[in-house]
Amino acid sequence: MPVEGREYINLLFKVEEEIESLSFEEKKMKRQEASKPILDAFWSWIEKTAAMHTTNENLTKALTYAVNQKKDLETFLEDGRIPLSNNLCEANIKPFATARRAWLFADTPKGARANAILYTLVESARANHLDVYEYLKYLLEEMPNNNHLQHPELLDQYLPWSKELPDRCRLTIKHKKCLKK
Repeated sequence: MPVEGREYINLLFKVEEEIESLSFEEKKMKRQEASKPILDAFWSWIEKTAAMHTTNENLTKALTYAVNQKKDLETFLEDGRIPLSNNLCEANIKPFATARRAWLFADTPKGARANAILYTLVESARANHLDVYEYLKYLLEEMPNNNHLQHPELLDQYLPWSKELPDRCRLTIKHKKCLKK
């Protein structure tokens, strides 16, 4: 019985593979065309399967989770920028989760928040192919001197995906394979 549910998920990932190189708007349209019917069939399977009696606690737990998270699990249909799964995110935060006990200052809520902000900046910079050191250096040089507290819209130009970032922040050299994620 769980095999059928997995097949629906595999079909969704197959669609994602096929549309990987499309623009965000094209992805959204293709997802509406191709992924939505698969997802509708998946939800029908969930309802049918959840109505059956089973002694498989893990299956029951998974079905209940899916039903409770349905709205959130469908958000990828609404925006081509949203990935189908959070696998990449989870892979990127794994070192954070496993190393957090060893980090200085993470034993307080303020320390944990500071670590989370810094980690988000670093991973966002990496995801946008920025030189992390140069990007953080740029932020530390520029942020105290801009008027972002009175004009929050100024922050857009400092975000890792901003086209307004200086070239020195962009990654121009290839790092050794062992250093690259």
